[in-house]
Amino acid sequence: MAQQLDGEAKEKEITRLMDILELDLEQKNLLPPQRNALLAELKTHIRVVENSGPLFSPHGVKTLSRHSFDSNSLATSREAAKCLANVLLLESKTRQMFVDLGYPVKAAQRLKNDNKEDELLNTRILFLLTYDTAFDFSELFDEYQLAESINLNIVRHSKSYSKNGRRDPQTAIDTQALSETLKLLFNLSQYYPRHLPILARCAPSILKILNRTHLATPVLQPPVTYLVNALLNLSLHYDDKPMKDSGPNPYFPKPDQYCNIDRLISILDNAVRTYTEEQLETLVTPLVTLLRKVFEFAPSHVKPHMQTALLPSNSERSQPLGQSNTLASRLLRLSNSPVAPSLRESVSSLLFELSDKDATSFVRNVGYGFASGFLMTHDLPVPANATEGWSTGQNGGDLGEKLTSVDGKEINPVTGQIREMEPEASKEDMTEEEKEREAERLFVLFERLKATGVASVKNLVEQAVEEGRFQELE
Repeated sequence: MAQQLDGEAKEKEITRLMDILELDLEQKNLLPPQRNALLAELKTHIRVVENSGPLFSPHGVKTLSRHSFDSNSLATSREAAKCLANVLLLESKTRQMFVDLGYPVKAAQRLKNDNKEDELLNTRILFLLTYDTAFDFSELFDEYQLAESINLNIVRHSKSYSKNGRRDPQTAIDTQALSETLKLLFNLSQYYPRHLPILARCAPSILKILNRTHLATPVLQPPVTYLVNALLNLSLHYDDKPMKDSGPNPYFPKPDQYCNIDRLISILDNAVRTYTEEQLETLVTPLVTLLRKVFEFAPSHVKPHMQTALLPSNSERSQPLGQSNTLASRLLRLSNSPVAPSLRESVSSLLFELSDKDATSFVRNVGYGFASGFLMTHDLPVPANATEGWSTGQNGGDLGEKLTSVDGKEINPVTGQIREMEPEASKEDMTEEEKEREAERLFVLFERLKATGVASVKNLVEQAVEEGRFQELE
């Protein structure tokens, strides 16, 4: 193992190794094992930016690129590509240098090799070129079949998974190569939407891997995270048409049209039970976004399946919604999270869309306590029939029918709990401080509703004052 150097000694050693490798390009004075050993030694010094200047110069990038893509030896090429990939990762300015040399084309051509190490190294190099360069991938798509190569590599990965689990043991390089390919796929689908129809042809293979891969603990780690992310931009396109207008939809395969949906929901359930809200903010938001997109294009018979799995069930209404340990209750609590704003918005949007984007159904499904913030921030007025219950107009009564009953039983529209299941002596059991907090909470809810302007709503505190039921303190 090469000695770990730093400071001036490290820079001198890098310069020495690069001089030998550069001379070898012209004179071919090294045997393959010697050349490979020098590259392996060089790689040990490419871990931090400090004192690595010779590697980050146009001269250094050119030397490594030539050994990576002009060598007749695949072993040499791969060893040099490891060094090159590390250089491109550590110093972003080297990526445009690599582009200016014209080597991205050769990297794309290497993706056609049926070799996991070639896939890993060259997808990583191309992935890095999607940042901090002016490189246009259009030529690679049009002239060098980049999309087809990515699809084929993902298909190859999917063949190592069977219905009963992995058919072949997955090595570290298998997982790394798949992860790099999925990362490249996501960025290309994001930046080059014109090529989405071709890129989306790998969706069935991605779903196959996701459905059959072993779920580790915690669940949201590679390759699962990259599989979910890769599907984000592919979920609306398949075979050159939007999914709902095309033929067989890869998300809902026969004979089990629920298998992929159930897998995504299972991953979500596992995640929200495992991670903190702060962690979920970055980790699970893409998964929730994917479920939203899939629901939009789900067949009519699949949508009720998703609604049943993700919305609170009637059996949960024996207590206020959001207090049980189910996935639906956990999602409700996340919809009010103060520390995860992106996730809060995404979960609330999912619940609203599962309610067919209807405010009345939304309030009925989750309770006004959870629905009010989303409705207010999105300028969505509560329908008149959803606010009758809070009105003190001539009709009196307690609530509009759509909000007041579930299976013929009256419910509290704010909490979603069945009225007859509410504790009868709850107020008597409350301390004065608890009563004050509850009154303040109700006051805020009624003021929010009043601000919608959709219905004539009178705050209960305001009403109590007018009726002389509000006692002044002496």
